[in-house]
Amino acid sequence: MSSILTNNSAMVALQTLKSVNSNLAKTQDMISTGKEVGKAKDNSAIWAISKVMESDVSGFKAVAKSLSLGESTVAVASAGAEQITNLLNEMKEKVVAATGDNVDHTKITDDVNKLKEQIGSIIRGSQFNGTNLLDAAGADINVLSSINRSATNTVSNANIVVASEDFETQLLGGATAAATGATIGAANILGDIDVSSAAAAATSLTALETHIQTAVDGAAALGASAKRISDQNSYVGKVMDAMKSGIGALVDADMEESSARLQALQVQQQLATQSLSIANQAPQAILSLFR
Repeated sequence: MSSILTNNSAMVALQTLKSVNSNLAKTQDMISTGKEVGKAKDNSAIWAISKVMESDVSGFKAVAKSLSLGESTVAVASAGAEQITNLLNEMKEKVVAATGDNVDHTKITDDVNKLKEQIGSIIRGSQFNGTNLLDAAGADINVLSSINRSATNTVSNANIVVASEDFETQLLGGATAAATGATIGAANILGDIDVSSAAAAATSLTALETHIQTAVDGAAALGASAKRISDQNSYVGKVMDAMKSGIGALVDADMEESSARLQALQVQQQLATQSLSIANQAPQAILSLFR
């Protein structure tokens, strides 16, 4: 039945054109933004997952910065501890030389005192951003190393604890030395090392071995912490890359597919427009019945 009031063909053609236009607009949006899921209405579940993952990536960026800061702090302390070890070994040569009677103990004492003062200067200067792991006042540091999300979406943080080696107490004479600050004298540094005589030097040799072992142990501990922080920093970088890749797989548009779909939809739009035009002209055919 033909009707001049209801054009079913035109309604079908119009709905088809609307559908094609809607798909075309969505495809153009995907191409312009590069995302298949850019808004919650595109796919609420995928959008929600991607946003949680993006928040975790932001958190890991902060973790990476914390690890870099911690790595630099430990690296400075480690370099100081290694240099102190070298200076103590150099001092040992002079202490051993001072155990002889036919040496100038005054000159050796001057040399040893200079080494002591240099050690004190290194301990005081081995700080980064105000933190000194060779100084008792610096204390231990907690380096943020990770954020952990459980299956129930509970988020917690993890830390790497780097212990202070406290060379101040063990080599600078503790609180008395600390009170003198940067003006600390050689008398307060390695006070049990005396090379004023052969007998004193012989006695000091045992004490110096203890100090060397302290420095070696401290340098080794700091080196191990530095390695752990460096490895964790590398791991966090890989985690962020993997998460970014995962987010991309969820929300990024397939540009090749989108390009092919765009061309197909443009052809469909032309055909739907033509079909609607034909359907709109159909009622005019009824006029021929009244001629």
